[in-house]
Amino acid sequence: MKYFDSHAHYYDDRFETEGSGAAALLDSLFASDVGTIINVGTAPNTCLAAIEQSKRYPQMYTALGIHPTDGQYLSSPIEALKSVEAMIKNSESKCVAIGEIGLDYHYPDTDKEKQMYLFEEQMALAKTIHLPVVIHDRDAHADVFDVICRHPAVCGILHSFSGSPEMALSLVKRGYYISFSGTLTFTNARKVAECARVLPHDRVLIETDAPYLAPHPLRGTLNHSGNLRYTNARLAEIWGITPEECARITTENAERIFGL
Repeated sequence: MKYFDSHAHYYDDRFETEGSGAAALLDSLFASDVGTIINVGTAPNTCLAAIEQSKRYPQMYTALGIHPTDGQYLSSPIEALKSVEAMIKNSESKCVAIGEIGLDYHYPDTDKEKQMYLFEEQMALAKTIHLPVVIHDRDAHADVFDVICRHPAVCGILHSFSGSPEMALSLVKRGYYISFSGTLTFTNARKVAECARVLPHDRVLIETDAPYLAPHPLRGTLNHSGNLRYTNARLAEIWGITPEECARITTENAERIFGL
């Protein structure tokens, strides 16, 4: 049984400071039960780092984009967008999606105008070059949904979904996939579990968001793709199927949306 981790950040410094390093970990993961990983960039520098890591592993691909909280501190958003676009269009980048993009209204210093500009520009780019998007939505459900509706030709993934079941079903009707992280295993995640319960099985992915969002019973620890077994097992339980069948379904879904 192999898992497809649809969202991780293996260039993050936490792998070096809290573990044995990303390289040793990835070697071990790919030798065991991890089949594929999407390494997701969040700014020009992390996109470069994601690309360099992906070159070392045939089973690792990239999603490249400007994250809303990274983007609002950029001194020149236009130049940053040009830089990331060039990376996306470079065949050596192994880029299969534009992301992580979106909106994040969680922090008090949020620059909503700059976040919206970057989101809209990257959605427009996705339409132009025919790539799916990987969307980050934190405390911004209504505005994220509005942007999606303004770009009907674009499809993609809502990563680590935290919205309502009604929103999830509306997104699926618009061609989107819903990805669940370790939050699905949290004992207080009733709304997330209900989303997983009502969604069609062919529109669901699993992810780690590594090194963040480690699943129960590992909350607070350094997360990695090997921990997908917990999220996969919980999703299988919700769906009433075996973990093997769940891993197969979510892998096929990921391969479909990422064109692999």
